[in-house]
Amino acid sequence: MAMGRRKDVQAGFWLATQDLPSSPGHPFYERLNELLDGANFDRFCESSCEMFYARRMGRRVCTSAC
Repeated sequence: MAMGRRKDVQAGFWLATQDLPSSPGHPFYERLNELLDGANFDRFCESSCEMFYARRMGRRVCTSAC
């Protein structure tokens, strides 16, 4: 076939996540998430890193050595 004459059409590439099969979580990670939630680990991490992020638009621009 000559160059530029192929008329193949690519099929859609959309895959809805709700159509994917789900498996039960691993007991280790379920328990770990319970412990971290109980200790407010997310809030601790967010507050520890807050100084590195701008109020709006995510990461701030660093003009000096951070």
